[in-house]
Amino acid sequence: MKKIVDLTAPMFNGAPTMAMDPKLSVSWHCTLDTLGYNLSRVIMSTHQGTHIDAPRHFFNKGECVDEIALERCIVKAVKVNLTGKKPGAAIDPSDLEPYADQIDRGCCVLLQTGWEKYFPENAYFSGFPYISKSLADWFAMKKTGLVGMDMPTPNGEDWKYVHTKMLGAGVLIVEGLTNMGALPEKEEFTFYALPLKLEGRDGSPVRAVAILD
Repeated sequence: MKKIVDLTAPMFNGAPTMAMDPKLSVSWHCTLDTLGYNLSRVIMSTHQGTHIDAPRHFFNKGECVDEIALERCIVKAVKVNLTGKKPGAAIDPSDLEPYADQIDRGCCVLLQTGWEKYFPENAYFSGFPYISKSLADWFAMKKTGLVGMDMPTPNGEDWKYVHTKMLGAGVLIVEGLTNMGALPEKEEFTFYALPLKLEGRDGSPVRAVAILD
């Protein structure tokens, strides 16, 4: 029997975001007492919580989130356990060496640093282990289809370089994963990160799940 692991961060009114992003607002539009039914209003960023970055995020003529083939959002993946990384430490190609054979066979990568434990505190958005420039180059060279992570962004300082290098090479980025401790070590699984069909947009929240065979 297959097991489903939910890797998605909760979404709630006032949920924190990156400093310059709009905050999530969830409120009642109407209720049973007003119009006879419950219906909510949601205002949020396209990069709220657990979400996917499309190339349009950093390229004006880049692929939009509604143009990404769904086959690229349903992939074979392997978890890379980096929980031994200290806060603010770089994640380099050498850290992925134990997983090189699986990545070379086309496996996508989910990076587990353990940083999800700080969500929803403000500390979640700074001081996390980060994807180095050399690792971004490595993912681009390997043409890794998708890289997910439990950090809020791949790199807090060289964010433009890392995003443009990876997205420019067709590497999709999924940020803000949770519950990664429930994933197996070095065993492949099927990862789903399906975006909303937002026409012409740069990203989307996703319901990220893993299916364990």
